[in-house]
Amino acid sequence: MTRIVLTKPDIDRALKRIAHEIVESQRGREGLVFLGIPTRGVFLAQRLASLVAAIEPQDVRVGTLDVTMYRDDLATQSTRTTYPTEIPANGIDGRTVILVDDVLFSGRTVRAALDAITALGRPDVVRFAVLVDRGHRELPIRADFVGKNLPTSTSERVNVSIAEVDDRDEVSIA
Repeated sequence: MTRIVLTKPDIDRALKRIAHEIVESQRGREGLVFLGIPTRGVFLAQRLASLVAAIEPQDVRVGTLDVTMYRDDLATQSTRTTYPTEIPANGIDGRTVILVDDVLFSGRTVRAALDAITALGRPDVVRFAVLVDRGHRELPIRADFVGKNLPTSTSERVNVSIAEVDDRDEVSIA
């Protein structure tokens, strides 16, 4: 049985709130780089960057960070590169990097993303924004910006649908 826990208006509100939190945490510093983790994190990063730019005009860049080759489960998972890593011009050195993903679960994808970032440069600070935090961490990782905390059991699946990929915006638990 699937139940919808976030609708389009809920997602829009959550992203708007996260954008305001990011602007507030920046304290006027320039040099934001949003890096979306494929697949849905890429589009969420684009949305957040647009929202941040609308709140406070500043240098906001968006890129894609493929973490496939940095994962610790390559032996058990098939390689699934969907988007190549694309770092905006001027790189990430000395910038504030906001990693963006759709769901935070075990923390392993974020760990892989941090390894990938380290291979690409040295940002001033790395922060993590996620639409849904479902708990069950296996590593000591937490998100700086969370759209919605959804307590789940490990047997449940959180499905994030976004219009750019799925023709609708919603989050459901199955």
